[in-house]
Amino acid sequence: MNSKTTIEVKKTANENNMSLIRRFSRRVQEAGIIVTVKGKRYNEREPGKLARKNGALSRLARRAEIEKLKKLGKWTERPARRGGR
Repeated sequence: MNSKTTIEVKKTANENNMSLIRRFSRRVQEAGIIVTVKGKRYNEREPGKLARKNGALSRLARRAEIEKLKKLGKWTERPARRGGR
C-alpha cells in the first residue's frame, strides 16, 4: 500500500524564506508523513511463497548432504559455541 502525498507550498509576495519553510514543515507534520515514515523504518516485508519454498528446499538439500557426509565419515561436528554477548 504505497500512498504518495504531494505537499505544495507557494511563496507569497511579502513572505521570507524562513516562514515559507515553517509553513511547509507544518503542512508535512499535519499530513502525518513523518510519523508513518518513522513507523515503517524498521519493518521488513516477509518473503514471498516462492522464496520460502526455495529456502526450505535448500535447507533439505543441505541436511541430506550433511547426512551423506556423516555416513562416509567425512563430516566432523563443530564444537558448540560458548559464551554470549
